[in-house]
Amino acid sequence: MLLADEFFLLAHDEMTGKPKLRPKIAGMGLAAALLAELVLANRITVHGGALSVQDRRPPADALAHTVLDQLIGEPEHRDVRVWLEYLGRSAHESVGERLARAGVVRRQSTRRLLATTTTYVPIDINDAAWPTARLRALLDRGEAMNLSDTVLLGLIEATGLSRAVLSRSGEEVRRLLATLPPPLIELITQTEATVAVALTPR
Repeated sequence: MLLADEFFLLAHDEMTGKPKLRPKIAGMGLAAALLAELVLANRITVHGGALSVQDRRPPADALAHTVLDQLIGEPEHRDVRVWLEYLGRSAHESVGERLARAGVVRRQSTRRLLATTTTYVPIDINDAAWPTARLRALLDRGEAMNLSDTVLLGLIEATGLSRAVLSRSGEEVRRLLATLPPPLIELITQTEATVAVALTPR
């Protein structure tokens, strides 16, 4: 599974598909994961709060291709936080549908008085629980993590999912995050700051 797929599963109950985060915060985390996929694929980079496209070649994944096309089509908008807000509005559905196409979840719509809500229910509990189990095992054994897993850990911390998902201190996680390349550290830092603003009472 791709990075955003794993974050999606981490952010939802492995049995019911119910969210563990507020919709807006989950959306920002998913948006950051989608951008991180492009950083890992060397299509974009992040520096000083801004992102820039490095390689316009379309990625193999259709959703990553769509996101890259959006970034290319709006070159005047480079602020990472703006893109986190914008992509976050549709990220839940976009990533949910990608997982549905892969046969990991099934789409379930519930009609209420004024709106219809969509939940993506895991088809196999073991598949849905695997990202959490894998990260916990890596941390418990003190094994080296690859870039994608370390970014996932950073997004868990940035969105406040760590209490629900991990049993490690923030200090230990921050030590691991410090080993990431600067563009990924910047993306996680910007995500944490954007989430903090969203959670601040107005």
